[in-house]
Amino acid sequence: MNELELVDRLRKMAGIGRKTGRGVIRGIGDDCAVFRPKAGEDLLLKTDQLIEGIHFPKSMPPDAAGERALARALSDIAAAGGDPRCCLVALAVPRSKSDRWILSFFHGLLRLARRSGTVLAGGDLAHDDKAHCSVMVVGAVKRGKALTRAGARPGDQLCVSGRLGKPWDQPIEPRLALGRKLAGKATACIDLSDGLSLDLHRLCKESHVAAKVERIPMVRGASLKRALHGGEDYELLFTLPPRMKPPAGTTRIGAIMRGKAGTVWFKGKKLAPRGYDHFER
Repeated sequence: MNELELVDRLRKMAGIGRKTGRGVIRGIGDDCAVFRPKAGEDLLLKTDQLIEGIHFPKSMPPDAAGERALARALSDIAAAGGDPRCCLVALAVPRSKSDRWILSFFHGLLRLARRSGTVLAGGDLAHDDKAHCSVMVVGAVKRGKALTRAGARPGDQLCVSGRLGKPWDQPIEPRLALGRKLAGKATACIDLSDGLSLDLHRLCKESHVAAKVERIPMVRGASLKRALHGGEDYELLFTLPPRMKPPAGTTRIGAIMRGKAGTVWFKGKKLAPRGYDHFER
């Protein structure tokens, strides 16, 4: 297929032609998508990359890679307490990858898009030396209710949404429902994509606080090192006021405290921020 034929096929796969909804007035087929937010909303804008050999192995089935591309960005929408509305997807692949690979990639991406209520509103297709994808998601949250990394206060509870130390290539399930439940209640939130030690350090830096970790819920078979520094868990790490009961299925793992911004204590020792960093030398 040529590019026009691929775009037309993707348009049909995405269901464009029927009423689009979710605030998308015009989608695939125009130079720009047109999005109309509701009154009383703040927009959430997120972009994330998926690069072959870094974020997914060459051996990963294309539908799994496509689902992963969208899931990574949706996890950040969840961390803001938002509701995803639409996405733009720019995909580049080597000529060695067939049309079937591209369509399968979008099949996986659209599978999650439908499950999460995210409209594929457009994007771009190109060739390159290896496969890489950039996904931009537009989300929305009630005005003034977006969760950030900057609101944690001394005395707050430190909680996590699930068990840590997962294998890095397992499917990602963005915690969107939990994020929406936390909006307006949690004082700060971040998604755990680069490791507990690094992401908690980032949250504390933005909030100008320190933290102590008392326990770490881990998946069966995970090492403590993996749970602390491995990344790719895509759980929500969040803080709650002292007397607020954590939502069902989440775990209190510690507390926020006064101290040098970004300092994290674990078992009486300072925990170095050693999660995944693309630019660490």
